[in-house]
Amino acid sequence: MSVVTMKSLLESGVHFGHQTKRWNPKMARYIYSQRNGIHIIDLQKTSACLVTAYDAIRQVVKSGKTVLFVGTKKQAQQAIEEQAKRCAMPYVNTRWLGGMLTNFSTIKKSIANLKKIEKMENDGTFDSLTKKEVALLTKEKNKLQKNLGGIKDMKDLPGALFIIDTKKEAIAVAEAKRLGIPVVAVVDTNCDPTDITYPIPGNDDAIRAISLFVEIIANAVIDADNETGIQIVESLDDVNEDQSAKSTTESQEALDKENEGIVFSSDEKTDYSKFEEQTEKKKDDAEDDGDPKKNGIEVDEEKLYKE
Repeated sequence: MSVVTMKSLLESGVHFGHQTKRWNPKMARYIYSQRNGIHIIDLQKTSACLVTAYDAIRQVVKSGKTVLFVGTKKQAQQAIEEQAKRCAMPYVNTRWLGGMLTNFSTIKKSIANLKKIEKMENDGTFDSLTKKEVALLTKEKNKLQKNLGGIKDMKDLPGALFIIDTKKEAIAVAEAKRLGIPVVAVVDTNCDPTDITYPIPGNDDAIRAISLFVEIIANAVIDADNETGIQIVESLDDVNEDQSAKSTTESQEALDKENEGIVFSSDEKTDYSKFEEQTEKKKDDAEDDGDPKKNGIEVDEEKLYKE
């Protein structure tokens, strides 16, 4: 399965690494050659790593977990926000707060405070406050929105992290490693891929390259969501079919039971006189039961209707 063409990788400048003097020897297996003092990344390996990362993200999303997009450098901020919103996933594009994963309980309190201030602003509570109080609350809301706005709807820890530039986001990588959260990251020639679960060798400085990587991961999330939705629809259809089949079977069984007491005869010589005799006999018995004299009971009408 190919998630991206080699032409797209070349046009986006994914193959350009850092200067040879700034390289990390652990990235040697991903380097193809060097030209004019700059390392060239092997795009064949980049393509293979992209397929692996794509499948990993799909599995995480299909399991019902979220993928946290992380990229705080200026070149990545806009792409991270746009693609994360497109696939409805949380993101961090301004600043990684220390303890955002390892101390998530405290972060949740700050998120609750942000939602509380937003609710006060929307329901008209600000109208009953002084200008100074409103200014302080607005300032606090803007600060929280800037740092936590992307993860406002993240209720639990993410199932995976997608990171642009692991050298800049070293704290995020360390926290994910401590909690055992898999990391999908774009690693340049100056990065250390040791702690990255699914490294993607490529240029993490060019805007076009970053946009391409983020778009591919967002497509993986959307692909998994669509597949999950199709499976849910198919399962609902199966349930409806089973219920309709069951109701049809029950109706047929009830109809069969009703027909058990009915005798059909196609013989023209059938003698119905016995049935008529039995019917007349039943009528005579009923009349006898209704006549008190025949039953041995005598009633004196004068005494019965006296006074």
